[in-house]
Amino acid sequence: MKLHGYFRSSASYRVRIALNLKGLTAEHLPHHLRKGEQCAPAYLAINPQGLVPTLENNAGAILTQSLAIIEWLDEIHPAPPLLPKEPLRRAKVRAFAMALACDTHPVQNLKVLARLRQLGLAEDKVTEWAAWANCEGLSACETLIAGEAGPFCFGDKPTIADLCLVPQLANARRFGVDVSAYPRLLKAEAAAKATKAFADAAPDRQPDAE
Repeated sequence: MKLHGYFRSSASYRVRIALNLKGLTAEHLPHHLRKGEQCAPAYLAINPQGLVPTLENNAGAILTQSLAIIEWLDEIHPAPPLLPKEPLRRAKVRAFAMALACDTHPVQNLKVLARLRQLGLAEDKVTEWAAWANCEGLSACETLIAGEAGPFCFGDKPTIADLCLVPQLANARRFGVDVSAYPRLLKAEAAAKATKAFADAAPDRQPDAE
């Protein structure tokens, strides 16, 4: 398999964790987002959105969007499972993951922040926007799992929720958010980061890390 990504990309980070948890290897092909390498014609030919990650399986099939990639990996390599079997529980885990991957991360990602700069916002206002987006999402997620014993987001094993949480907390810190306001999320993060799969997927451990 080949994983097109970028060391600091939250979405790529999620997929790296999933691959590690499944014990799978992939050739990592970096595309430097700040240099616009994701907009190169050769890359747009395989991912017309110009986003990372993109996964090419061993048969050459192309998969885009991190949550879709993770669920595909979970279906073809079911152990360890990243989603609960019980339907209601499964829906709750998905909802948490989507709150971060669909409603929080996209409105503070590189493309959106670049557009805010193009519209004339000062850099401090751009950072303020990104911090606000993170706080909104993380505050909701803190409440969503307040009653979960843990230590992970939903129980004693990581799920797709944890795969979304850890990269999002990294984003929040980068934009100056005081994450101490989210003790339940930090508990899940600590449990995740104590595992080799999460630790090895960290941005600073990737070959293209700056």
